[in-house]
Amino acid sequence: MNRVTIVLDDELLEEVDRMVETRGYQNRSEAIRDLTRGGLRQAVEKVDTGECVAALVYAYDHGERDLPKRLAKTFHDHHDVIVSALHVYVDHDSSLQVSVLRGKAGDVRHLADHVIAERGVRYGRLVTIPAEEKPETHAHHKGAHSHSHLHLRRAG
Repeated sequence: MNRVTIVLDDELLEEVDRMVETRGYQNRSEAIRDLTRGGLRQAVEKVDTGECVAALVYAYDHGERDLPKRLAKTFHDHHDVIVSALHVYVDHDSSLQVSVLRGKAGDVRHLADHVIAERGVRYGRLVTIPAEEKPETHAHHKGAHSHSHLHLRRAG
């Protein structure tokens, strides 16, 4: 293993220390290695150009002027990548939405970035899972036919 020196401001180091304590890491190095691996996975997700399935989770102020209407228009404009959505009223001011998306990784990320950047969206995160579309022929109830299925890609 190599030793690397980094400089963190006091607030960031306090956050790392809280994470070490709450998650039960042996030391800061273990926590920072874990965070680094997660960041690298996320960076790879951002450049993936193939098919994917994804979950877009975001919280927003539903009282923000025209935000629900703007979000609805955005989703209608991207109907080709939306599979399903769950909407929850969290409190008097906040809503949480989980949207399941499917399509080209770039299209999915474009939609997510647009939603997360909207004024009034307080939190947003996209989790993507790489997939590939494969044509298949198989039988269901009434004989064999061909169509495509999306298969999750194996990690590594």
